[in-house]
Amino acid sequence: MKLLEQDISQTFNEHYIVETFNLNNKVILELGCGAASMTQKIASTGFDRKVIAYEVDSIQHEKNIKLKLDNVEFVLCGAQDIQLEDASVDAIFMFKSFHHIPKELMTTALEEVNRVLKPGGLAYISEPLFQGQQNELIAMFHDEEQVRIDAFEAIKDFVEQDKIKLFKEMFFYQESSYKNFADFKNKHMNLSYNDDNISKTLEGEIKEKYLSFSNKDESAYFLKPFRVDILQK
Repeated sequence: MKLLEQDISQTFNEHYIVETFNLNNKVILELGCGAASMTQKIASTGFDRKVIAYEVDSIQHEKNIKLKLDNVEFVLCGAQDIQLEDASVDAIFMFKSFHHIPKELMTTALEEVNRVLKPGGLAYISEPLFQGQQNELIAMFHDEEQVRIDAFEAIKDFVEQDKIKLFKEMFFYQESSYKNFADFKNKHMNLSYNDDNISKTLEGEIKEKYLSFSNKDESAYFLKPFRVDILQK
């Protein structure tokens, strides 16, 4: 297993990767669903899918439950305390969320993932890599280098202790684009779940950096690198 990969050759929409799994007639658990963008895509594709979506941020959770999706149950809860029976879930997804778990609870969360998975079930954990231009921007106000290292080490140790199998590890780019700096700011700065308090001075520095990557009309396009660890019970 590798923390980083400099020689990435594949660019995907992550939902395309997810849909290579057979998720029809399955119980699917998403941990750390955030604004539920992937939740909605998984729930609305295919057929006979039951999706349970956990989120720890109460403000975002209240927004999610207003979506009223027939086959989605939103739950205010963390990955370290999954309130489901043993071997009750076919597939688990974590999109950019594992590193948000406190370091001291990461192993507990993995044990919970393993507990609720059915035999042969898969856990898909995607994590952004601490590299690339977009990462340079976000690290100016929300530096996640250490927590991403901690997340990788927790997963690696869990696998090396034979508590779960590594089915596959893959690296890919996903495209991201912004109409202007205001669009970037709205999507990444001063969000309820990261508690950033950005001064006007720092915001000016971030904007200057953003403009160095942008086009003349202030639009910007990035290739954001990810690692996916697919674990199998």
